[in-house]
This record gives sequence, structure tokens and C-alpha cells, in this order.
Amino acid sequence: MRIALINSGLGLLAAAAELRRQSPGAELILAMDPDGMPWGSRTPDDIARRSLACADAAAVYDPDVLVFACNTGSVHALDALRLRFEPGIPVVGTVPAIKPAAAAGQPIAIWATVATTGSAYQHALIAQFAASVAVTEVPCPGLADAINAGDHRATTAAVAAAAARTPDHVRGVVLGCTEYELAADAIAAALPGVSLHGSASAVAAQALRRARSNAAGRRRPEPGAGSAPSGAGSSGADPAQSGASSAVTVLLSGRPGDLPAAAWGYREGRLLALRPDPASRPDPASRPDPASRPDSGASGLPGAESASVRA
Repeated sequence: MRIALINSGLGLLAAAAELRRQSPGAELILAMDPDGMPWGSRTPDDIARRSLACADAAAVYDPDVLVFACNTGSVHALDALRLRFEPGIPVVGTVPAIKPAAAAGQPIAIWATVATTGSAYQHALIAQFAASVAVTEVPCPGLADAINAGDHRATTAAVAAAAARTPDHVRGVVLGCTEYELAADAIAAALPGVSLHGSASAVAAQALRRARSNAAGRRRPEPGAGSAPSGAGSSGADPAQSGASSAVTVLLSGRPGDLPAAAWGYREGRLLALRPDPASRPDPASRPDPASRPDSGASGLPGAESASVRA
């Protein structure tokens, strides 16, 4: 089984790591866009164009499903991707987990990028899924950029600023940007007793359902028959049968490459690379101290099972 994920930066790591946990044998293609990131500051047409370029590069690897692991991208380009690739390749999108967060009937806050906060799209989701609870929209300027840069100090500062804008009565926080899930430990520490609601776990589960259904109706060429480019993780053995983790292929604005150095500062990146010791990577001073991110559970997200998917 082969699954492709796209995002301009490291926001796809959380969903990719969940896919690795839920299905260690799945081959993963991570298509990022360092030449165009961040997408949030671009026009909707430009976001759609760059998203399609990433998806086209990933589609060369013949995935069984394409995961749009980006809230902003899903808003502006999900329909374009589905028009391009479905029904041959199912496309799974991502939306903020407002519905499950509001289900408890307690006040919630939605942490999101400045562009998304106050948008008609977010207001429509609030009206549809959270009309019966108090909702505070909290813009988080600089947080996604700091996470993508692997800048622990800037991430901590941005989290502290967003926490200060979050009312004390809030009992649940929706992580409205996929990058924020990588900072779940820092956010939880800044908001003790508050449940966090991200999308990675549910997106991964839906992607696996769609991939298995699609793969069941397809006949992939035998290994060596050219079904995927070199490095895509094809092999004669089935990693799912052995329990071993399969390959990860990284595409950087369409070019084969490696995980960005900042990815090694997050346990999700280390999980994907099967290298638990970040000190084995060069230039450790450029990354946040991994000791500051305690491994508090599989996803790092209290309430991570409460997520939303655009299937």
C-alpha cells in the first residue's frame, strides 16, 4: 500500500507519523513545497497551482490515496485535486476538528493562522458544528513559520502569546493548522487541563480506509516492472506482513530529496526516518532540544482521536 501526502512544509509530519503507527508497512511519499512555502500568504489560485504541482509529482509514484495534509490547502484546492485525480486516486482532505471539540458542550478556542482566523470558511464551520457553545478564534502569528523552521524558542514564544489570548474558561482547543500538532506538548504545557483536538489520527485512519479499498481493486505491477520510480519503497517482500516499517520518499517542490533538517527536531520526523537519536544528524545546534519534547503518548495530542476529515 502506497500513500502520498502533500503540504508546503512540515505540517504533513503528524499525519504521516500516524500512518506509520497505524500501518507500519505502508509506503509513504511526502511531497513538500519549500520553494513556495508558506502557502497561507498566497492567493487561492496560487495555492491551488502549487498544490496540484506537488500532487502531480507524488502521483508519479502511483499512490493508492492522496492525503491533503493541510488545512489551508484543503480550503482552496481540495476540489481541484479531486477533479484531477479521482476516481483513480482518492483524495482525503483536512478540516479543523471543530465538530468533535464542540461535542463536549464546553467553551472552545480555535487556534489558526492569521489568514484563516475570522475567515468565512471558519465561520461557516463554527455555525455548522459549534453553534451551541462559546467559541473564541485565536490567531497565532508566526507559530507555523517557527515550527517549520524548527525554531524552538520562537515556537515557545508564539505558543505563549496565543495562550495569553485564549480565555481561561476554554476547555478545548482546536489545532486549526496541521503544523500546530508538532507543538502539541508546548501547547498542552501552556494550557494545563485543556483538551487539544487535532486532525492527524482521523485523517490517517480515513486515508488507510480509502487506500485499502482502492488497492483492493487495483493490480500493481510486480516489483521491478516500473510501477514506481527508484526510491519509492517497492520491494519483493511485503513489510506489512513482517511488521517492519516501509520506505519514505521525500519530494521537495517535485525534486527527490531528504527530510528537512528541522524535521529531526520532532519525534514525528524521527519516527518516519527510523532514527530515534537526533544527535546522529549533523548540526544539532540548529534544532530544538529533543529533551524539551517529552514522549507523552503515541500522538502527543490529548483528544487526538477527536478529529475531522474531508473524505
